Formats: sequence, structure tokens, C-alpha cells
Amino acid sequence: MPEPTSKPLQKVLIANRGEIAVRVIRACKDAGIGSVAVYADPDRDAVFVRLADEAYALGGATPAESYLDIAKIVDVARRSGADSVHPGYGFLAENADFARAVIDAGLVWIGPPPEAIDALGDKARAKQIAQKVDAPLAPGLKDPVKDADEIVEFARANGLPVAIKAVFGGGGRGLKVARTMEEIPELYESAVREAVTAFGRGECLVEKFLDRPRHVETQCLADQHGNVVVVSTRDCSLQRRHQKLVEEAPAPFLSEEQVTRLYESSKAILKEAGYVGAGTCEFLVGRDGTISFLEVNTRLQVEHCVSEEVTGIDLVREMFRIAAGEELGYDDPEVRGHSIEYRINAEDGGRNFMPAPGTLTEWAPPQGPGIRVDGGYEKGETIPGSFDSPHRQADRHRSRPHPGAGALAPRARGVPRRRHADRDPVPPRGHRRPGVRRRVRPRRRGRVRRLHDLDRDRLRQPDPALRRRGRRACRAGRAAAGRRRGRRPPARGRRPGRPRRARRRGGGGAKKPKRAAGKKAGAAASGDAVTSPMQGTIVKIAVEEGQTVAEGDVVVVMEAMKMEQPLKAHKAGTVTGLKAEVGATVANGEVVCELKD
Repeated sequence: MPEPTSKPLQKVLIANRGEIAVRVIRACKDAGIGSVAVYADPDRDAVFVRLADEAYALGGATPAESYLDIAKIVDVARRSGADSVHPGYGFLAENADFARAVIDAGLVWIGPPPEAIDALGDKARAKQIAQKVDAPLAPGLKDPVKDADEIVEFARANGLPVAIKAVFGGGGRGLKVARTMEEIPELYESAVREAVTAFGRGECLVEKFLDRPRHVETQCLADQHGNVVVVSTRDCSLQRRHQKLVEEAPAPFLSEEQVTRLYESSKAILKEAGYVGAGTCEFLVGRDGTISFLEVNTRLQVEHCVSEEVTGIDLVREMFRIAAGEELGYDDPEVRGHSIEYRINAEDGGRNFMPAPGTLTEWAPPQGPGIRVDGGYEKGETIPGSFDSPHRQADRHRSRPHPGAGALAPRARGVPRRRHADRDPVPPRGHRRPGVRRRVRPRRRGRVRRLHDLDRDRLRQPDPALRRRGRRACRAGRAAAGRRRGRRPPARGRRPGRPRRARRRGGGGAKKPKRAAGKKAGAAASGDAVTSPMQGTIVKIAVEEGQTVAEGDVVVVMEAMKMEQPLKAHKAGTVTGLKAEVGATVANGEVVCELKD
């Protein structure tokens, strides 16, 4: 435990970007503290840069050249006269070396001590601490694995599926779930690559994967005087590719005994680690009620907002107070009401929810009583691909889109987003109880299917021609249903319940632009072509020119917004015209190679 300080903060440097940088800057303004932003070249005109009292360029257009460069950030902190650094979440937020560099520079680190980051950021050591304080744990190896063979041995002894987890990972990066023995080597390599890219370390653990458990966590605060409180529980079970989509506080359908166990275990783990600041203890709750400790996030999280809304506590300002040496001065706060957070991501729901960077040509965020919007972009800004995606029933009603309101009905153009998939993803009362499969039922609405089982980590990527045939079948099915019920089928090109006026993307009366000709246009590619489903960077090439592959074999692995996506063969054939190069950026629809019969 560090020696308590008692010096109020005067100027905070925010070592981050986007939504979390905006959030910290606004907390600085509320607390009367100066704010300093740092930015990479693509972010020079971003909202957080304009909101901060001061802004300094880091130079570079990639995370490694900017937000992950410790020396640059510390240098800016010195030159700007900042007395403290807030890391936000992601990038260097859980990097003990960064925390040490800040402290060694004579600045206040607004986060846990480096020793606590080392102890809890390392999932292997975190489990050892959890065992020491008798926190509940799932079967798993205590130390990082040396290679994929060690994971295979563990799977044979404990059964499938198994979770391969980057020791220093977080936010779903570096986490893979193997359901067959054959895919373990490839998933292990992928987890290592993702972890190295996002966190600079590639060590991995393996543990038994609990299929479809609830993901429950506790938001905690710990001061420099040994006091630890749990602000609230949260449920973050609705996820895709291990990325959270919906979070709510407090976590519903927990017994008093389970809540007590979560609170006591969380406090014991943080006290044992000498933790200071805001942090989150994550657990899995099985369908039989069994609780298993997962990890500790040694930082603020995206979903901190829901805990704030049910307690009235500003967690960022509490981090300022704690860093300045003040005592918390309260016990576990009373939780009142219910709060649900929905993440609106730049991803294409019609293309298996691929990351979809682009420019926001229109952005009108929702507003109204009981609605809070934490965002980092405004109309006209470009979302880059080089950086990262009161009562419960009343919240669900408030989130439904309807004229003039609806928290999930923002107007956004220029980038695809989860529009129809966002509509009321939380089932009504009685459908979220433990033991009930957490699934959003498929429903076709226009061109986007609300199709996915959110807790699946792999979704099929159909050929564009199959999607077109599917849409035609979908329209025919709706017309047939109308005839069966004695109703007139809807006119061609018009959705049921929609006005007759044709809706054009992009506004105005302009005609729909023609697709570009040539091999880079997905529609122009032959049936043999393997095309990129998104804009991204190639990180691995799994085939060679002339190699024969089977349907479903991995051709290349791509990365966008720090997440890897394998591009698989849509049919069997011989690889010809392979143009892929590791490190090369490919556009959406660009031909990578062809598969000749």
C-alpha cells in the first residue's frame, strides 16, 4: 500500500482517446481541474481534442507510434505542466511500466500501484491471490502455457471447450474458445498475436470454459487508507466475440447469498493485492448458481456508467479524490433503481458484424429523461480502423425506438451500425432467469437480420450471392404470410409498416451510385474469388499459391480495430492469384485470391 498523499490535483493529462477521453475531460471540468489531451494524427480534429483545455500532438498514425508510446506521453506531461495522468481504459491503462514511468517522473498516477497491476493484471497471479483468499475458481492451469500441446493435454484431462486467455489481455482481445482439439493450435496462435498487438505481451493461460454462464462483475473502489467498497454488481452476459454489448446494474436474479459472496470475495482479493483506485472483479455464474472468479480489471471500464446511475457516485471524480490521498468516507453505497447500457458500435450487421470504420455523415444522439449518452464522435468525424468497437422494465421500454425518443434510435449515417440488432436485445421479465438460454431470436427486418446467438464466438459468413437469394426469399415469405392472413401483400420495394415513399440512403433525391468496376468491387468478383469482408490489415497468410484447400479452411487472418477475423475458403479448390502480404491493408470487397476447381 503506497504512502497516502494529500495534494489536490491541478491538471490531469488523459493518456487516451475517444469516448473515455471525453468522459475524463468532463469530470475534470466538473471538479475544477485542468485537462490535457494527447492525440495521434488521425485524431487531430476529434471531440476530445477540442474539449480539453490543452492538446498536444504525439505524432504517428498507429497505436504503437502514439497512445502506446510511454516516453512521448510522459514527455508531454512534463512539458504541459500536468501534475497527474489518467490512463482511461485500453492502451496503457493496465501497463505497470507506464504507471512506474509516470510515478518516476514525479507525477501522480490516477490508478492502482504498479505492484497491484502486476499482481492482478497477470491472470495467473490473480488466480493465486483468489485461491489464497478462498475466492471461487474454475479448473485451469496456474501458470502460462508454453505451447499449444500443453493446451491439448489440458483439454484431454478436463474436457472441451477450453478458454485460451492472454495473461495480459482484456476487452475480449487475446481470448479464444476452442471447441475441438483440431482448432487449438490455430486459436492459440491467434490469441498470442492479438495480445502482442494490443498489449505487447503474448503469454496465455488455459482454463475450462463454462458454456453460456452469466458474466457478473463488481465495481469496486479502494483508497490509500485500506478501505474497499463495492459500488454495485453488474451483469454483462450479452456479448459477441467476447465483446460486451449490453450491461446492467445491479445484476438481476442473484440471491442474497450470491451477492454476499461476490462482495466479500471482491474486497478480499483487492485488499490482498494492496489495490488502490477503481477496479472491477469479474466472475462467471453457472446455470446451477456456481460462482467462479474470472479476473480483475485494474482500470475503469466502459460499463462504469450503469454503476454511477444507480448510486449517484461519479467514479472518475472518486478516482481523482483517491489519487489525491482522500479517504472514501463511506461504506458500500445503497443501490437504487436499475440502469442498462447499450454499446452502439461501428460495425456492419449485414456482414456478420464486421468492424466498419468510416465517416459519420449524420449523427443525432438520442436524448430525453433517463437517457445518458457517453460518446466520442460528432457529425463529420471519421471513425478510424487503426484504434479500437430506474426499474429494469422501465429501462427496456425507454430503450425502444419510437417517434421522438428511444435510447437506441440515434440517427447515424456514413458507417454501418447495429441498428436493428440494437432494438430491445434484453428479453422481457422471466426470460433472463438463470438456466434459460440467453438468445436473441432471429427476425428479419429489411436487409439486416436480427439473427445471431450472441454468445456464439463464431458466426457463418455467407457468400454475397446467398445473401441476395436469402433476401429475396425473405420478401417472398412475408408476402406469403400476408396472403395466408387475408391481407394484401406489401408492394415491391416497400417494407411492411413503412410509408410508400422510397427511402434513399444519403438523403436528397440522388440516385444510388453504381458499384465500382474491377476486381476490388465485391459484386464484380467471380464465384471463385475470396474477398475481404471488411477493411483491415492482414496479419497471417495460411495458404500458398497452388495449394489445395477444403471449404472452411483458413486462407488469411485479418485484423481490424484490434480484433482478428479469419477469412475462410467458401469452397474447395486450388489457390491462384494470391495477392496477400502480411502487414498489407485491404479494402472491403478486395479480392485476396481465387479458388479454382
